[in-house]
Amino acid sequence: MNIHEYQAKEVLRKYGVATLKGQVAESPEKAVEAAKTIGGNLWVVKAQIHAGGRGKGGGVKIAKNLDEVRDLTSKMIGMTLVTHQTGPEGKVVNKVYIESGCNIKKEYYAAVLLNRQTGRVILMASAEGGVNIEEVAEHHPEKIHTIEIDPAIGLATFQALEVAFKIGMKDKVAKKAASFFMALYKAYIDKDCSAAEINPLVETAEGDVIALDAKMNFDSNALFRHPDIVELRDLTEEDPSEVEASHYDLAFIKLDGNIGCLVNGAGLAMSTMDIIKLQGGAPANFLDVGGGANKEKVTEAFKIILKDPNVKGIFVNIFGGIMKCDIIAEGVIAASKELGLKVPLVVRLEGTNVDLGKKILAESGLNITPADDLTDGAKKIVAAVKGAK
Repeated sequence: MNIHEYQAKEVLRKYGVATLKGQVAESPEKAVEAAKTIGGNLWVVKAQIHAGGRGKGGGVKIAKNLDEVRDLTSKMIGMTLVTHQTGPEGKVVNKVYIESGCNIKKEYYAAVLLNRQTGRVILMASAEGGVNIEEVAEHHPEKIHTIEIDPAIGLATFQALEVAFKIGMKDKVAKKAASFFMALYKAYIDKDCSAAEINPLVETAEGDVIALDAKMNFDSNALFRHPDIVELRDLTEEDPSEVEASHYDLAFIKLDGNIGCLVNGAGLAMSTMDIIKLQGGAPANFLDVGGGANKEKVTEAFKIILKDPNVKGIFVNIFGGIMKCDIIAEGVIAASKELGLKVPLVVRLEGTNVDLGKKILAESGLNITPADDLTDGAKKIVAAVKGAK
């Protein structure tokens, strides 16, 4: 789960992470009030969307007076902001964050992330802040410094200082940065984050170390422990189909292909998408119904898949363990009848009660194409979709 910059800063401030004064606003009038409350004579107007690269897309602007605050806010709210992370379709800006300005001396990058290869949390930092860290990693990997953190000990002071020194900080600034890193790590662990990223982290002319931007992602599987974080969820930033799927405990991610996938198990779902691509097709979604799905859950999964107008065929790929193939078959039939399914449907069943499941499908009288295995199913759905064009 993602949250906005202003929300991330609210969370981080509670752990002692230094940030600038700021307030969120949903109208030009509220933005001006926020600027007055913050005080000063320089403000930054920031579009609030769940994506990075806002500055390059025109979503971060400096205002030197209240009239500029009002004007910039009126232009940002309602605009479709396109960045390298939103894709060409962009995201609509519904609110802005008004933040005080500061005297930037140097920009850095800092993040606490999970290294999935080692299974360890890492502190990552670079002197190349304020730019796409992916580009730095690709062209200048030597400029990125990382340190693995022992989960039994946590981030040690000497490790935090070491990273600060490696990115060029010195003396009191390095000590402040070390405290910053340790606070960031504490927030990451306490809140079950998957990522806590500060870009840029800035050193000011006064010698302070401040989070000029903040991005926090949370492990959705741990949200039951954090109702305060769940309250920060902004459904307007998420795909409506993905929001609906979450209500039925379905793991769903919309993609840009035309073959809908209904699978049980994340690993099998990934394999299904891969083999569809291998056979020349394009998956329209990742959808894992889980191991305990019932007929109603399968029906809802079908409804969500078919809400995508790009879907020209559906591939159901089930390996029955806890999930019984006859239950899936009943769900497929119920969904097909209720929705008046008109696109090609290929079903591959294997595992618990597979013979009964296949019998139910065969006797349904519906136009369902059975598949013997994963490859056979992928070939049949790709051919059916191409033939339907």
